[in-house]
Amino acid sequence: MEYIKSPLNYVGGKYKLLPQIMNYIPKDINTCVDLFCGGLDFSINVKANKIISNDIITPIIKMYQYFNVTATDEIINKIEYNIKQYSLSRINKEGYLRLRNNYNTNYSPIDLMTLIAYCYNNQIRFNSKFQFNRAFGKNRSSFNDCMKNNLVQMINKIHNTNIIFTNIDYQNYMFNNLKMNDFVYCDPPYLITNADYSIQARWDENKEEKLLNILDNLNENNIKFALSNVIEHDGKENNILKEWSRKYIVHNLNNTYTNSNASKKIKNGISDEVLITNYSI
Repeated sequence: MEYIKSPLNYVGGKYKLLPQIMNYIPKDINTCVDLFCGGLDFSINVKANKIISNDIITPIIKMYQYFNVTATDEIINKIEYNIKQYSLSRINKEGYLRLRNNYNTNYSPIDLMTLIAYCYNNQIRFNSKFQFNRAFGKNRSSFNDCMKNNLVQMINKIHNTNIIFTNIDYQNYMFNNLKMNDFVYCDPPYLITNADYSIQARWDENKEEKLLNILDNLNENNIKFALSNVIEHDGKENNILKEWSRKYIVHNLNNTYTNSNASKKIKNGISDEVLITNYSI
């Protein structure tokens, strides 16, 4: 099966792991909650009657909400207009910085998607005030045909899917309405990695334990869940997760981080990536 690749390059994105992950996802899902939806790799590929894609990063969710109500051609035309207006290229840093300054004033979803196309490694990063602060991707980043095609596929899938985008802290999410045929997928920041999104989320042991408690409550209410995470990474071990996981089923996945910033200090680029479920297939 071919999967749609998100044009958003999240460190720890699940596109390469989807063929493995989807083997363990339940069939006949009514409502699927993607609690930390990130770049949407999971949301736009999972099969469910209804999908709720949630994330705490407000600008990203607002961009998805804009995509959901705007024609694909209109979005592409506006991005290409931006590129001409700011003379964006692989070498025009000044134009990129002007666009970034404008975005951090008006927070336009089109400006954000254009910035993602031209920033370093196409990776998203905001400061504590949700101002975009990723550096220019000189000689490497642009709105090329591959990114354009991925964006078009993602937007078209959003348009043809019963999907809702929400911007709620996972601790405040209301799970009371979920029923036995519903499903929750979690791909949170990883406690023992140094990825930008983990640092931005200020993910710590307290937040890790709160999430695990939420999953325990889902299990007690017969709601299926799957948790993506790493138990070991760069010589570190997530003992909280390791101990908690003994209650459930741990599926070991193959993954490397050789193409991400997270691998710079990893000798072999390998992490013990797992999918933890409270059900068997």
